[in-house]
Amino acid sequence: LHLEDEHRVFFLKGKPSTLERFYTEDVEENSVENESKPPKEPFLLLHCRQSTRFDVIFKPTLAQHLEGRIRVLVGDIYSNKTLIELVGEGHKDEFTLNGLEEDTQERNAKSSLKKDVIDAVRVNHIQFGDCPVGKPCRRTFTITNHTRSKVMRFEWEADAPFRFSPKVGHLHPGCAKGITVTLKSDVPDSFRRHLVKCEVTKINFELPRRKVPDWDDRMRIVTWKDTTRKDPEARWPEKEKIVKTAPEPAHTVVEDSSQEAEVYLSAFTAYTQFKLSTIVVQLKDTVPFQTRTATFRMQNTGKVDLEYSWEEAADSEPVQKPYSITLMR
Repeated sequence: LHLEDEHRVFFLKGKPSTLERFYTEDVEENSVENESKPPKEPFLLLHCRQSTRFDVIFKPTLAQHLEGRIRVLVGDIYSNKTLIELVGEGHKDEFTLNGLEEDTQERNAKSSLKKDVIDAVRVNHIQFGDCPVGKPCRRTFTITNHTRSKVMRFEWEADAPFRFSPKVGHLHPGCAKGITVTLKSDVPDSFRRHLVKCEVTKINFELPRRKVPDWDDRMRIVTWKDTTRKDPEARWPEKEKIVKTAPEPAHTVVEDSSQEAEVYLSAFTAYTQFKLSTIVVQLKDTVPFQTRTATFRMQNTGKVDLEYSWEEAADSEPVQKPYSITLMR
């Protein structure tokens, strides 16, 4: 395998457990079908019907679009049928979203070897998959502040049925914060690359930064308030618990510092459906201390996974403990 990489940012790593290396002294220096010389490295030996995996590592040194390719040298001839294009884009952003997925369908639609410039795949997609109606489905990722001295404020512009937590928050320099996206739909629906934007701005606190604690809209302040005495015999008044959202620290937004991040959400929500082969299980007469079993079939006929549990009726004699199981579609 010959890696062509002008900027030396791509690296190829094989799995040594399934590969054998050997050196050949009889390979000609010049190829008849290709003027370039074969690399002076050991060849990889792959036996009949044997397969192996390779890791391609991208380690950019600059924030720019970079390309390379992998060619296969069989003997002393480059194979024209096996050519792997390598595309990467180095970036040096002040903040990043980590833990997201790539959209394979979008990648296949945009990436084509016939294009003069191949686009690098953006990893900004969340795939919820199939979700039952009325049940919350959650996915998580992180947002990171890569600056050394700037405080950032983020706010997600999301509407129902998607909910971001935290939706608004601060990121101190070099810090990261976990974001949970919850989907709960009350009706069957389909979401294909539903766009959600996040506005990120730089802010300055009115107080010194070391005196300002971390903040987001999940944080609460708990206080106790005296109430009217309900029990005449009580010596002290009863307390009422009051929970309020912690106020956002006072700050000003840095002018012309607004940036925008985009996340695409895909999901399919549907009702769970199932079918039973019978609604009556008739057991044969059984003498004491003898075990008798009967079976019936339960089938998931819906388009999403079915979670169910068996429980004994209140007026029946206890036989066994309830249990829970998931029936895949």
